[in-house]
Amino acid sequence: MGLLGTVVVRGDGSALPRGFWAAVRVWLEKPQVANRRLCGAAIEAEGTVLLGEGGEASPHPGDEGPVRATELGRLWGDVHGQLPPPLAAGPRRELRAVLRTLLPRARPAGPPAPPAWELVVHDVCNGNVTFLPLEENSEGKYQIRKCNIYQIQLTHIKDEEWSVSIVAPSSEDWFSDGITYPKLSWLGNVLLSKLAKWSVEQKCSEFRSTLSLISVAKYSKVYQDLKEKYKEMVKVWPEVTDPEKFVYEDVAIATYLLILWEEERKEKGLTKKQSFVDLGCGNGLLVHILSNEGHLGRGIDVRRRKIWDMYGPETHLEESSIVPGDSHLFPDTDWLIGNHSDELTPWIPVIAARSSYSCRYFVLPCCFFDFHGKYSRRQSKKTQYREYLDFVAQVGFVCGFRVEEDCLRIPSTKRVCLIGKNRTYPPAECALIDKQITQYIHNRQTCAVVACDRGVGFNHKDHSDDVCKEADSELPKNMMETAGRIWMPGFQPREKVEQSRNCAALPRAFVDDVVLKVASLLLNAVPPKSRSGTHGGNTNTWNQGESLSLKEVAEHLNKETLKRLKSEYGGLQTLLKNNHQVFEVLNGRVHIRDWRKEKPSRKTKPEVKRCLSAEAFKTRLCWFFIHHPDGCSLPSESCPYAHGTEELRQSQTIKKKKHI
Repeated sequence: MGLLGTVVVRGDGSALPRGFWAAVRVWLEKPQVANRRLCGAAIEAEGTVLLGEGGEASPHPGDEGPVRATELGRLWGDVHGQLPPPLAAGPRRELRAVLRTLLPRARPAGPPAPPAWELVVHDVCNGNVTFLPLEENSEGKYQIRKCNIYQIQLTHIKDEEWSVSIVAPSSEDWFSDGITYPKLSWLGNVLLSKLAKWSVEQKCSEFRSTLSLISVAKYSKVYQDLKEKYKEMVKVWPEVTDPEKFVYEDVAIATYLLILWEEERKEKGLTKKQSFVDLGCGNGLLVHILSNEGHLGRGIDVRRRKIWDMYGPETHLEESSIVPGDSHLFPDTDWLIGNHSDELTPWIPVIAARSSYSCRYFVLPCCFFDFHGKYSRRQSKKTQYREYLDFVAQVGFVCGFRVEEDCLRIPSTKRVCLIGKNRTYPPAECALIDKQITQYIHNRQTCAVVACDRGVGFNHKDHSDDVCKEADSELPKNMMETAGRIWMPGFQPREKVEQSRNCAALPRAFVDDVVLKVASLLLNAVPPKSRSGTHGGNTNTWNQGESLSLKEVAEHLNKETLKRLKSEYGGLQTLLKNNHQVFEVLNGRVHIRDWRKEKPSRKTKPEVKRCLSAEAFKTRLCWFFIHHPDGCSLPSESCPYAHGTEELRQSQTIKKKKHI
């Protein structure tokens, strides 16, 4: 064994070791963050082992049950006599051992690479962790391979100086397959630098590990099978959305649910596959995949999509709006799904709780909605996303579910799902829970009670007293009257026809008026200076105006204008950015755009972009030529916009290439 490399890091005597072992854990559970040719790792068994004569594996606080400890004990009995000298040396002591499976990413061509097994041994007292590759012998027992053993070490140098090192065999004893085991140089450079960086970052993630509730090995296999099975959907996608993102995201979500449901059937001894309803199913692809894989279900959405006609009669999709109430209960359904279900997201645990005692749910929150509209933040110490997840999880708890959280492996920034599989109360308490739910929804609507700041892991006993106190207060008469019909009068489902709300649909005259008002405000914010009175004015005298914050600009607009802009996504800022010929919005401040400072187009610009620029040249009038008191800052031949109607060219629309 020889030293591959060492990195010196700085940290105090308690924080740095904690950071080091956290970094080792990242490499153990998520090797794909360093080695992109892996899709993950599955922790098969974990426990405490004894090093020395008669060493055995024993259960340890935090071990996942005696079965895994037994598996590990059997494995340790097979291999502890084969340990390399650096690990076997020293007195009898306790070690932490982990059996993991490395899962290679699928290759574009050729058969997939086989998984690899490793026994990872933590020697905390001596500050090292050893990775031992395993193989099965002719008797079906594990044995340690003689090559590809390596060790990560933490050494205290002096004061706050520490070193992170990697020790490995010589190149003659190292076999690199380029996937599971990269070259030694990769270990000494890439992996070592990442471990050193992670050791000092001391960042604690606010989310669970990816795929923490299911088998990663099983997920990887099923995902690759489904991806291959449904890859043709990308070529025929008729929607305007990105086909690769939506197809592979829904394949990943379907994979997760299929494995989650398979494990549930094993736990409960069921043979019949679970039924489901996808509320707000959108393009319906998730419904299509789950139905094809043998699960009876349907999807409901307020708006029909073009792709629905491609699925065939076996995929049941309904065009209908969903208003939370007694008319939208699903007593015969096993699972309710909310995949980016927007305004229905907080209602799904409620609908599941009231549908039947056996109904479960899966939600993947995206946009932030409360029961009655847009979600309002209440916790400044959390990110908005974390706070909203906690709110949706709290709804599940109030509805009597034991809420679990997991992180999906999908191409999205919003990839945390919440699952309600089990209840925290017996069937006899259904009426009490129903009253509790009604009171909680009322309190959210009136903001009479500020929601408690709770973590992700909920305990029914910890919070039942507070919730029951809220439930004991008397409900308003109208809430009691409507509880049996519509649960929240005034609830607004998503509009059937999608409306563009990015200021593009505003009347041209209104937009021109706002642009002129804001430009005049910026130009008149500085004292008048001597200016040239000709178009294409002098560089030193052309009025560039002042910069103002968006708030300052908004203060000078009337209430009717602001009200109209508020109904658009982004409001005033979006309108100003849309009019980029006139304005530049940087760091929340609005400036008059000075075209003299615009960088000239690079000669290396791609041919397509050069073509688009040429086609757009002089197809619109120059705003500055018409409205700016000093005219345009550029001469006519340099300005991309027309100085007068005589320069206008006919616009030639260039159609974008679409997927067929």
